[in-house]
Amino acid sequence: MCRSAAVLAGPAFLRATRASAQSTLPITVSSYLLDRTEALFDGRVKIEGTEATFVADAIGDMNTAAFSGNGTREITELGLHPFMLTHANEEFRDYALLPIPLLRQFRHKSVFVRAGAGIEKPEDLKGRRIGTPGYSSTSLTWIRGIFEDEYGLKPSEVEWVQSVKDSSAGEAGNISAQEQRLPEGITVTTGTPGFDESDLLLEGEVDALFHAGTPAAFIAGDARIERLFPDFRAVERDYFERTGIYPIMHVLAIRRDVAEEHPWLARAVFDAYSQAKTLAYETKDRLTWATDMLPWYSQELEDTRALMGRNFYPYGIEPNRKTLETLFRYSHDQGLASRVLTIEETFLPGSLDFAEEV
Repeated sequence: MCRSAAVLAGPAFLRATRASAQSTLPITVSSYLLDRTEALFDGRVKIEGTEATFVADAIGDMNTAAFSGNGTREITELGLHPFMLTHANEEFRDYALLPIPLLRQFRHKSVFVRAGAGIEKPEDLKGRRIGTPGYSSTSLTWIRGIFEDEYGLKPSEVEWVQSVKDSSAGEAGNISAQEQRLPEGITVTTGTPGFDESDLLLEGEVDALFHAGTPAAFIAGDARIERLFPDFRAVERDYFERTGIYPIMHVLAIRRDVAEEHPWLARAVFDAYSQAKTLAYETKDRLTWATDMLPWYSQELEDTRALMGRNFYPYGIEPNRKTLETLFRYSHDQGLASRVLTIEETFLPGSLDFAEEV
């Protein structure tokens, strides 16, 4: 919620349930500042029993801080697939996931092609060169899996070109080591030094881009870059209607030693994040139609709820089980994770039955 929305809301709207117990446990929480986390950052919602300090950070940097073995933050947002790789391939156990998927995105929108390259449909990518700044990122693993399931395009049927630079680094942070893993059986080269992924496409080094962010050249309106799916909204809605999958990118995690020492903490975190998300929903209903510049914002919100339900961003295991297990399968099928992971081993055991009341 923007500052103007906070002013418009008034004291009654900003009122939220505070911790009933005395806040005693000091913890640091790192995540993005999002509409669904803002009430935690600004203090309207508290994690019961804690004195929490919230730190806004970028995902690549949060991944590196946690996986380097020097993770000092008790609670942190992590890329789902980088966590999977460290868990499966490196026996990483410092953190366990909580069933709080903080960032989700449909990914058909994330495929860009060079205008005039003769790529009109996914099947046209066979034998082409595809650029990416991070082969084993969560987003890229989703896109490759979806393209194989939906269109029959195997990762081994294209040539991959990794860009040295990422035009979205300002938002995503530095690419973590876990986002640069390369499996056997694919062809990978490195793009021209100094080129980001947009440059690779504009200079003809690649024919298409798979990229979590929107390439800088596309944002600038360069007509040489097009989306493979111009009406990606329709394609993604159809995908959800058929599969029920809303791809998860980032998940909240808790340090295992802290969870063991304070077994009540995981539930307190879950409840607080759910409450903060509920406040974000209320803001969307009551204010965002006015504070957001999009002219048909209310229609989009109503259409989304008609398709996906009022709680279209659900927390908890059961509403997300199929989505999680699909990415577990994709990672192993693509030669990245050494085995097919399970929910039971990656998520904190005590959190498996957490459910929302919204």
